[in-house]
Amino acid sequence: MEVAGWSLAKLREMEAKLYPMATTSMMIAQGGEVVYRYGNLSDVSYLASARKSIMSMLFGRYIAEGKIDLDMTIGEIAIDDNDGLLPLEKTAKVKDLLTSSSGVYHAAGSPGGNENTPERGKTKPGSVFLYNNWDFNVLGAIFEKRTGKTVFEALKEDLADPLGFEDFDINRQRMMGYENQSRYLAYHLFLSARDMARLGQLMLQGGKWGGRTIVPESWIAESTEMRFTPEQTKSKEGLGYGYLWWIPTSNNPSFKGAFLMNGNFGQFVLCLPAIDTVVVHRRAVTDEFAIARNQGKTTYEPTKVSVGNFLKIAEAVVDART
Repeated sequence: MEVAGWSLAKLREMEAKLYPMATTSMMIAQGGEVVYRYGNLSDVSYLASARKSIMSMLFGRYIAEGKIDLDMTIGEIAIDDNDGLLPLEKTAKVKDLLTSSSGVYHAAGSPGGNENTPERGKTKPGSVFLYNNWDFNVLGAIFEKRTGKTVFEALKEDLADPLGFEDFDINRQRMMGYENQSRYLAYHLFLSARDMARLGQLMLQGGKWGGRTIVPESWIAESTEMRFTPEQTKSKEGLGYGYLWWIPTSNNPSFKGAFLMNGNFGQFVLCLPAIDTVVVHRRAVTDEFAIARNQGKTTYEPTKVSVGNFLKIAEAVVDART
């Protein structure tokens, strides 16, 4: 089927690049209409770190309501950890955690961050980007403390229900991590490609859905603004960082204003405001493997789709526009 504004031949060329990859599903939507689908879009699987951008979306409403203040310090919110935080670490602000620059180098309660943490108590909060799951996990605790809702309840009430998720199961979402390393575990999410596409579409629509404001438009602009450059994030793929969103820096005009959810193994949602397009890419892994990995019971690394390879696919996607 020829889709208006897209070359079927070029989409087929793009698809041929997917065959040798570990991709299990992918979809492209423009203006909320599905342009292309590949694999099983209803298959629910582990999001890995793509969860962090969804946490950013959840924060928006409660920042607007004054329940969460980006300038509050973790000391003021009474965040501590098993063997205590240092005085300098307690001066880290919520916004420093949102940019993964807290300077708190306490061991994280879950795998997947940068394990080469510097000496503690030497880095001024907000000054250095270090991809650190301690920051991300603590944001979940701050969210729950300040809103009175669990992350999973908020995901259901604030996003899944109003957006009409088709494949959402609150009982499949779970806290995971190591025991005894940190009191803050990771809030892991399990969603389908088509439900993730709704999240991307919501972002492109300025946070509005069915006439309702779900995420404040001002927060979408604020959270997707680059706060650390690719040089500061040490990204080989040219990705800067906002508030829990990765920011591509491609020279392609279709990528102007783009932002990205980026999860291990190949979980991506790329939002391209310049062309009103969402690209969702999944590499499904089983729940059992995801749980074992997050509990430190396996270090096995399945074949993955790297962010660099996904961005090449995304370039082929935008080249298919006529």
